[in-house]
Amino acid sequence: MSDNGYQIRNQNAIHFVTFSVVEWVDVFTRSVYADIVVDSLKFCQHKKGLNIHAWCLMSNHIHLIISAKESYKLSDILRDFKKYTSINIIKTISENNRESRRNWMLWIFKKAGELNKRNENYQFWQQENHPIECSSSDILESKIKYLHENPVRAGIVRNEWEYVYSSGIDYYSKEKGLLMIDYLN
Repeated sequence: MSDNGYQIRNQNAIHFVTFSVVEWVDVFTRSVYADIVVDSLKFCQHKKGLNIHAWCLMSNHIHLIISAKESYKLSDILRDFKKYTSINIIKTISENNRESRRNWMLWIFKKAGELNKRNENYQFWQQENHPIECSSSDILESKIKYLHENPVRAGIVRNEWEYVYSSGIDYYSKEKGLLMIDYLN
């Protein structure tokens, strides 16, 4: 359970979760960092029992509608995902000599880590993910619509299916996106 009382009670139920970068740093404007998230989600699908029903990665946060396969715990998958992506994104930023924002971003992540007793050095993701169980088709439909409209509301694209880092491609066109989608009937 997180400090603010949110927890995943039913480990195999479908949940809407959001992970935000500390201080809302726009890390994912660079594909090199966004691709770490996508590759980690693929790994979690193939090796850790993650079902992805819908997703959208924005410049500083990600929305997911997900569930865990039988015998897997969603909270364990999310913990491992956040830990792996944190370590690898910070490592990639620190080694990227072409990153003009490197020192600034690392300073923010280091300061956030110093304020959190759970971290040794850096903190990349905010602690909470506010899981919302999608216990009805109305909740599920509203969350799918909300996350797919995110890049449209942000003015990045005109239509949901135009945004690469989203399942909008899968839902609103005949094309396949970056991740395998477990559609819900």
